[in-house]
Amino acid sequence: MPLDHGVVGVPSAPYERSWTSKDSLLYAVGVGAGLGDPLQELAFTTENSAGVRQRALPTFAVLAAQAPTGRKLGDFDPAMLVHAEQHFELHRELPAAGSVRTTSRVTGIYDKGSGALVATEAHAVDAASGEPMITSRSSVFIRGEGGFGGDRGPREEWAEPGRAPDHVVTYATRPEQALLYRLSGDRNPLHADPVFAGRAGFPRPILHGLCTYGVTGRALLHALAGSDPARFTSMSGRFSSPVLPGESLTVSIWVDGATALFRTAKDDGTVVIDRGRAAFTP
Repeated sequence: MPLDHGVVGVPSAPYERSWTSKDSLLYAVGVGAGLGDPLQELAFTTENSAGVRQRALPTFAVLAAQAPTGRKLGDFDPAMLVHAEQHFELHRELPAAGSVRTTSRVTGIYDKGSGALVATEAHAVDAASGEPMITSRSSVFIRGEGGFGGDRGPREEWAEPGRAPDHVVTYATRPEQALLYRLSGDRNPLHADPVFAGRAGFPRPILHGLCTYGVTGRALLHALAGSDPARFTSMSGRFSSPVLPGESLTVSIWVDGATALFRTAKDDGTVVIDRGRAAFTP
């Protein structure tokens, strides 16, 4: 059964989601906060350290704004689906515990030849006040579902600046990182089950793309916003290659005023998040 293009543009019913202090802490540890030095990043990994107020990592916004579209895309092998792109914008600092009400919609299904790119958008508001909190845009690539003769989709220009990065940050990941990150909600067996990962063409389970995204977001937060989530405005990037749990990630950052370009790569130089952009309050 081909993908159902009739879902494009149809808004979902409002979906309410809450998170607790524990959820924020688990997410932070899941994306590597405190790894190597548990006394660093205590604002994100503890709720009762003396003189330290608990705060949520900005990239937790991606999980907070997730909501079902309410309609089925079609029948396809879920092992053929991978996360392709992710963008979020924060309209205010995300609290360590809170509730949002989110509406979402599929904004496009694009023909990439070997597969289909499905783009979605979500808007999350504070559940109590209705104040805008998060805008999230993402896309997934479904192998084998292209070739239907549709639009290839928009393309945004991005070029690496012709100079050395202003910041280069390297973070390790744990061999069991995916097992920890999945406890924040993404139980896709691609990241834990070797049989399922083999069906998708991988030698072993891979790290969640949004875990790699969260590790990258930590590097951006500390390098660009002085570790202050209130100064972190937006982040976007394209997932270009898988990461195996235990591999290190190096984020190269080029700053231009209140915005920055970035790219995340493995030790062998393979780029895993490309065409990165971030915005912050100087």
